[in-house]
Amino acid sequence: MSVRELVVLGTASQVPTRHRNHNGYLLRWDGEGILFDPGEGTQRQMLRAGVAAHDLNRICVTHFHGDHSLGLAGVIQRINLDRVPHEITAHYPRSGQRFFDRLRYATAYRETVALTEAPVDTDGPVARTPGYTLEARRLSHPVESYGYRLTEPDGRRMLPDRLAAHGITGPDIGRLQRDGVLDGVRLEDVSEPRRGQSFAFVMDTRLCDGVHALAEGCDLLVIESTFLDEDEDLAADHGHLTAGQAARAARDAGVHHLVLTHFSQRYSEPSAFERQARAAGFDGELTVAHDLLRVPLPKRR
Repeated sequence: MSVRELVVLGTASQVPTRHRNHNGYLLRWDGEGILFDPGEGTQRQMLRAGVAAHDLNRICVTHFHGDHSLGLAGVIQRINLDRVPHEITAHYPRSGQRFFDRLRYATAYRETVALTEAPVDTDGPVARTPGYTLEARRLSHPVESYGYRLTEPDGRRMLPDRLAAHGITGPDIGRLQRDGVLDGVRLEDVSEPRRGQSFAFVMDTRLCDGVHALAEGCDLLVIESTFLDEDEDLAADHGHLTAGQAARAARDAGVHHLVLTHFSQRYSEPSAFERQARAAGFDGELTVAHDLLRVPLPKRR
């Protein structure tokens, strides 16, 4: 059975707190695992969340500030220690290659795993698989930063009543899906269009074109809301979003489920982020993230 869910490993911004670890987010997408922004402590949070190194297929780093990348050293070494049997691909801004190199080889260890480096330096697709396309978009932050979006191809939903009316059962259903026609019955006669699902990950950034492009029509949007609206000037100065800005971007993009995260240590009351997001007009599903939370992808629209 396929699983599509977000596992939140950490939700703090620059400084971790007693209740919030540095960043870390795992997207389970059918049989694959994509780890986003492994900050310090990610390896231990993976253990607490029941996430193994074997679950990882990709690592996506938005930028090389420590709260988004210092966990790379431990995660990469754990991948090798556990002798993960499949290839793992790492995506990160090409301008930060020297930081990736330092983190990959921060200490001595034995390399046993094929870790493919796939640095990003432009907007557009960075990976294509039968199950999804992964693309990157430039964001607006004091250091080069990219957000990521995963989009499933559109497909078709089989309709049991129409299949039964044409007497199509068992293995013949698969043949019809594969070939498009079976004994004069077309795939379109017994199915309807099924929109592919989408997931976007937007970290440290001001509002910019990249935010809107990544969020557009998204089923599940994970987005930073470091500050509350009353600190909008601070957000702009440091290259971040407020809860209201993130929510308005999600509202205008038609996002189905919005996950707010990456909270400044200055705030102790998470409900304030939800209040401001609702006040900004976002009326879809809304989650204010906390460590070790699991968020399933919404049902198909």
